[in-house]
Amino acid sequence: MTQPHTHASHPAIIKRLRRANGHLSSTIEMLEQGRTCLDIAQQLQAVEKAIQQAKKALIQDHLDHCLEDLVGPLGSDQRHSMDEFREITRYL
Repeated sequence: MTQPHTHASHPAIIKRLRRANGHLSSTIEMLEQGRTCLDIAQQLQAVEKAIQQAKKALIQDHLDHCLEDLVGPLGSDQRHSMDEFREITRYL
């Protein structure tokens, strides 16, 4: 049996995903109610943004904890490269 893999950031990620789930449920209801395409598109944008933010937070957390734990302490040049890599992941 494997150990649970949790980090301090997971409750915030769960909160973001619950928000996305709420937006998605609202979108489905809006479609069932025959709401305008503009309203539905706006709601879908909210779903996408909430999921995207959750994904970014998870990736950043992975870089901060899992990856660095695996490779061990980094020298200043390696630290700079890791910081740049972490920064570029914000554009995912």
